[in-house]
Amino acid sequence: MKALTFLAITLVSGAIAGTILGIINQVIVEPYIDKAIDIEIKNSAITEDKVINPSEMSGYRIWQKGGGIVAGTILGTSLSALFGIVFIYIRTSLPGSSNKKKALALAGIIYLVLFIIPALKYPANPPAVGDLETIYYRQTLYVTFIVISGFSALMLAFIYRTLGNRLSIITKNIIFPLIYAAIIAGAYLALPPNPDKITSVSMDLVQGFRISSAFTMGIFWGMIGIIFGSMWDRFKPHEPPKSQQFKYI
Repeated sequence: MKALTFLAITLVSGAIAGTILGIINQVIVEPYIDKAIDIEIKNSAITEDKVINPSEMSGYRIWQKGGGIVAGTILGTSLSALFGIVFIYIRTSLPGSSNKKKALALAGIIYLVLFIIPALKYPANPPAVGDLETIYYRQTLYVTFIVISGFSALMLAFIYRTLGNRLSIITKNIIFPLIYAAIIAGAYLALPPNPDKITSVSMDLVQGFRISSAFTMGIFWGMIGIIFGSMWDRFKPHEPPKSQQFKYI
């Protein structure tokens, strides 16, 4: 394994995909957040609660949007590190005739396991939606579901990789998915629901935010798969350096 080449591929693919995520979020997701914040400002004025200053919020949002691109780059780099480690471990078990196709397959699995499935229990809401007093509790529930989904998939992948050819086709294609589905169903029923009911904003706005968030995250994972897999096919970090190849000739 060419360690430096692998590290470069992982970091570069994550940084590019994360930067793209940050940019497209400015166009697709941020408008929904702006609308939710505008509603929150109006509601604070009506209820005479802690009134939000529109000019201060506007300045904060400009700063926040600019930082969103940098945050996307950091997020992409962090997630690509996880992606690269998993890819190394299960690359030979992934479907696909090229490493780009294998990387896309893994990206789709991770997107499903870490985003789509947790969103079925705890769908995303705009930042201005929900009670501030329950935010940490809600985040804990969401992270708990992600951990259950992620570790369940990782455990099954480990068993799949370890047993290899000793597993029957039925076990690989039917039993393993059913075990994962059973774990997720149990977690779905056991974990409590979101404690906050959505009353301050329209469900159209919330649904639009959820769909746009799922769309941009799908693009992000697709870009990770394409860039990472293409670079892997190009530089082949899994092959030993040429100096080592000649050593055994």
